[in-house]
Amino acid sequence: MANKKNIKKETKIKPQKQTTSSSALSALLYTANGKSSTNLALPKEIFGAKINEQLMIQAVRVYLANQRQGNASTKTRGQVQGSTRKIYRQKGTGRARHGALRAPLFVKGGIAHGPKPKDYNLSLTKKMKKLALFSALSSKLKDKQVLIIEGLEKLEPKTKNMASTFSNLPLLDKKRKVLFVYAKKNEAPQDELIKKAVRNLKGVSTLSADRINTYEVLNNNNILFTKFALTSLTNHFLGKETK
Repeated sequence: MANKKNIKKETKIKPQKQTTSSSALSALLYTANGKSSTNLALPKEIFGAKINEQLMIQAVRVYLANQRQGNASTKTRGQVQGSTRKIYRQKGTGRARHGALRAPLFVKGGIAHGPKPKDYNLSLTKKMKKLALFSALSSKLKDKQVLIIEGLEKLEPKTKNMASTFSNLPLLDKKRKVLFVYAKKNEAPQDELIKKAVRNLKGVSTLSADRINTYEVLNNNNILFTKFALTSLTNHFLGKETK
């Protein structure tokens, strides 16, 4: 038997974990003249969330379903205008039995089995809505389609000034679809004037930070936040966590 002391134990070398210094999430910050000055840090909870495509699809489906209005409606024989008297006696005439002129068989009578207003509304929980939105914003940031701008409040709030600013930003393409996100009115009143000047631009839709949703984020090619809107977005969805 071999001496146990002479047997060398094989020492397994544990692979060292590779420490990758993950850079903080950020987006380009542009000035009113269209030049990028620096990168602005973004909250990881909103722009660094796990991208869940199935949840985003579900949120879009719910949003579009809730836009439908099931207004098609017809009147039954009990709802149309007309007399309720029996049009002729029950027996002895040789004709079919009828009760009133409002029966579906007669002209201007009620409709049998016609359409009635339908409710197409679907619902998502608040948590699912929030996660779907965070997933959509994270996807846009990953594709480098999130921009931030500051200094618009220094310009005269006119459409021509905003058009000049937007032309200097990397947003122009054949199918320009930009979502301009502004701050809540009580947090940044100046953004309200900017919104009125921006909303007339072709291919640009406006939305406040507290009303942003998954569909609007995914339906636009680029998302442009004002610096105040980014703060408003963080305060609205994260609240005290970022203070």
